[in-house]
Amino acid sequence: MNIDAIRSKAEVWTREPHDAETRQAVQAMLDNTDPTQLMEAFHQDLEFGTGGMRGIMGPGTNRMNAAVVAMATQGLADYLAAECSGDIAVAIAHDSRHRSDEFTRVAAEVLAGNGMKAHVFDGLRPTPELSFAIRQLGCQAGIVITASHNPKEYNGYKVYWGDGGQIVPPHDKGIISRVRAVEGLGAVKRAGATDPLIQTMGTEIDRDYYAAIAGHRLDKGLCEEGSDLGIVYSPLHGTGAVSMAPALSACGFRNVEVLEAQATPDGAFPTVDSPNPEEASALRMALDRAEESGADLVLATDPDSDRVGAAVRDASGQFRLLNGNEMASLLVHYVLRTKADRGELKEGDFVARTIVTTRLISEIAEAFDIPVAETLTGFKWIAAEILAREGQGHFLVGGEESYGYLIGDEVRDKDAIAAAAMIAEMAHVEWRRGRTLLDRLRDLHRHYGMYREALVSLKRGGIQGAEEIRAMMTGFRTTPPATLGGETVVEVRDHLEGWNGMPASNVVQFLTEQGALVTARPSGTEPKIKFYFSVRGEWLEGTSYDDAWQVLGDLIAAMGRDLGVEIAN
Repeated sequence: MNIDAIRSKAEVWTREPHDAETRQAVQAMLDNTDPTQLMEAFHQDLEFGTGGMRGIMGPGTNRMNAAVVAMATQGLADYLAAECSGDIAVAIAHDSRHRSDEFTRVAAEVLAGNGMKAHVFDGLRPTPELSFAIRQLGCQAGIVITASHNPKEYNGYKVYWGDGGQIVPPHDKGIISRVRAVEGLGAVKRAGATDPLIQTMGTEIDRDYYAAIAGHRLDKGLCEEGSDLGIVYSPLHGTGAVSMAPALSACGFRNVEVLEAQATPDGAFPTVDSPNPEEASALRMALDRAEESGADLVLATDPDSDRVGAAVRDASGQFRLLNGNEMASLLVHYVLRTKADRGELKEGDFVARTIVTTRLISEIAEAFDIPVAETLTGFKWIAAEILAREGQGHFLVGGEESYGYLIGDEVRDKDAIAAAAMIAEMAHVEWRRGRTLLDRLRDLHRHYGMYREALVSLKRGGIQGAEEIRAMMTGFRTTPPATLGGETVVEVRDHLEGWNGMPASNVVQFLTEQGALVTARPSGTEPKIKFYFSVRGEWLEGTSYDDAWQVLGDLIAAMGRDLGVEIAN
């Protein structure tokens, strides 16, 4: 889009019905001789990616603001009216980010203005509880106002369908088409804040949600006696502050300390650089407190509580953060092993992982003769697989490398609250034996093969950055590497062509002759390109675990160098 078209687009925002603050801010951009800010704010419209619509807060079509939320909700309402018959209801939740409560109110008022019932929580709630509420209340759709683990300047808007999962084709394209058809803010129908179609949800959904989580416990001792396992938990200033402690209590955990310094919901996330439990720095304060208190398990969740990070003590007593691939493998094995021992695995049971998540999950599932649903990146695809198999199969457990896991199918998105409860259960079982989850992980590596993974993200912001990412992906397709880390590349999987029956996606994977898998994928929610590395080796009797682990790390580093990506080893 050229600058004249961008200016014309922006000028609409200097007039009513946009509010005075927005009109003034956009006029200032138009008056500025440097057009950079104007172009960044208006050169495109926010679109639904793997995590919905997400962007930096501020005025403009490419920013998160009340006008964009209102128009997106009008488009959603138009789509619902066309697709659904009878009364229509939508559940709405929000996290602790700046303006999340405002955006929630706007969405509810637009739905009510379109004659649709809006079920709104009475305060902060985790994203997975929104998914649960959709199904409990029989809603046709749901909305979560959140930017998940993004930095504080971001907010977002996730849309869910009536099955409780995030929107997938054809609904995602259909909704964005309707959103684009909304002719400005003046076309939005909006009711008042006290409209009777806006209804508040209270604690009854909370109780049912916690009961569903407790219902997935597998350890008999935990169910009957509870646990004194020492746990330090940090909500990182997010929604977990209202949900994690009662959920763990419902599961029998009595010795849980919510880290006071990070317990207050706050969209500024004042004690962390990034509220992302994938980053070790986000857990630093919780780890320090666990050292002081002697706790054995540290847990932390992102602002909307769909991702959870965990750390346990190693043989020396020092804490080590388990990554998403390791935890997903542990969860899958624990559920399958325990159910198999109790004779509870049934025909049609299945587990799930994404194409960038460790293949150790598949090896574990194969040993129990349980099929694996392999999906595109993004938990919405796992939810879609659960829906597609409904009536013929039963989802048990699954996960993705980005610290997202799901236990059971009452929720249809990654669920950090339920996952934390199961992680705590696994830790409790090992704790009673004088072991930790690291001991259990080594058992998996000995029995099924040693997998090591790494993720590197290259940030490329703005219009120029988007062009650089497109050029990199084009290069991987036109001139793929012949070797990686000294291993011959024997297969290039271009998911833009819809590999292996999956929907088309901007992903390229390289498989080597020795079985290593390297993936390049632009992020759907941030201005980044991500590189995923997965290699496999054997930990043989009489050899050092650390030495075998280092060999795999060296291989990943060499593969990274071949792609121009630096990987710390």
